[in-house]
Amino acid sequence: MSPLTRELKRFLSDLVLFLQELTSFVLAILHTHFLHFERGKGLLVTKLYKHRGKHAKRFVHSGMAGITALGVMVAPILVRELESKGVNPWEATSPSAVLSASIENQSVSTDFSDKQYRDSIVNYIVQEGDTTSSIAQKFDVSVDTIRWQNALKSKDAIKIGQELQILPVTGVSHKVQKGDTIYSIAKQYDAEPQAIVNFPYNTFVNDETFELAIGQTVIVPEGVKKDEIPWSPVARVKQTTPDAGTVVASGSFAWPTQGTITQRYYWYHPGIDVANRAAPAIVAADSGKVVSAGWDNTGYGNKVIIDHGNGYQTLYGHLQRINVVAGQTVNRGASIGQMGSTGRSTGIHLHFEIRKNGARVNPLSLLR
Repeated sequence: MSPLTRELKRFLSDLVLFLQELTSFVLAILHTHFLHFERGKGLLVTKLYKHRGKHAKRFVHSGMAGITALGVMVAPILVRELESKGVNPWEATSPSAVLSASIENQSVSTDFSDKQYRDSIVNYIVQEGDTTSSIAQKFDVSVDTIRWQNALKSKDAIKIGQELQILPVTGVSHKVQKGDTIYSIAKQYDAEPQAIVNFPYNTFVNDETFELAIGQTVIVPEGVKKDEIPWSPVARVKQTTPDAGTVVASGSFAWPTQGTITQRYYWYHPGIDVANRAAPAIVAADSGKVVSAGWDNTGYGNKVIIDHGNGYQTLYGHLQRINVVAGQTVNRGASIGQMGSTGRSTGIHLHFEIRKNGARVNPLSLLR
């Protein structure tokens, strides 16, 4: 072998080694940057969650674009690295097999049911035999909810193949305009601001002041269009609670305060709200032992929980003042605090819950 040939062979060997080392170096750098990217993404996701989706779509779109670009850059390097080690990356996994498995496991259901909690407006195609009333019953909303959302002129103004928008709950939807607040929107649709705040899929620019973004759609539970005669057979009636007064222990539940029921028990609102601008006293619905009394960070504000010793517990939220302490025993009808507007609240009211063996139940079925 001539000296020139030996030098050329040595040069090629060194070149191959250099390229392998360079590839390893580049992969290490990319891996480090990827880890930094993941940490940053985690911090951004946490911040976005706190702001309840203010920039979620923008971030997701940008993030996916960035990941795609990163994949395009890294893929050729990974392929060369695998090939240099004798591995054929194209035989490692069959794309068609993955796609087939994915398709086989996917199912699309068109069977909407009132048992399914919906987080947004859905589109429904009118089928043969459908009526406005039957569709309302299918989705567990009022006839007027469908009427207002789809600008129907009469109950018979639907036809087969027509696409209807169905709200997730009875009420109306509102597209936020400049100057709108939850209070002005609630007033416009004869609803309660607290109901708008309590609906879990309404988002806010600021979760403390309940600021809205122009152009967003807000669901107003139990909202009505006041200028139109309702089609629904049952009109809404605001119920006034009886005065709890001074009562003695009896083993049943008494009304914890006096006022107007502004929000009832729903799947997303596991209690009732009783409002009274006079901020009256809150009394124990039954005798028992106070197991919690103080500030709650999950939205209840100042809250009291009483264990009644028979599997039942009662919860009293948003109090402006608490008159009891944990461990104290109280009689049915004893004052435990004063109605207020602390925590995630839009006005003076009591949020009242009854729990049986840890499960929330409708208080209106047990109060006497």
